Amino acid sequence: MEGRLKEIAEGIRSIKRLAEGLLEKGSEMEAVKRNVKRVLATVRILELEVCDVVEVLGGSKRENG
Repeated sequence: MEGRLKEIAEGIRSIKRLAEGLLEKGSEMEAVKRNVKRVLATVRILELEVCDVVEVLGGSKRENG
């Protein structure tokens, strides 16, 4: 189970990196900016629910940001 949580946490970090890249590239488009911010808010909830658990269990450290 812990190994699976680590994989999920890495996937969450990947989604965050991709969303941040979209925000940089499409920030001049209001729809892109607004929707990517929503995606990042959802990713933050996933970080709190999954990545923090992995960190407490001694897994890889979560990226700050």
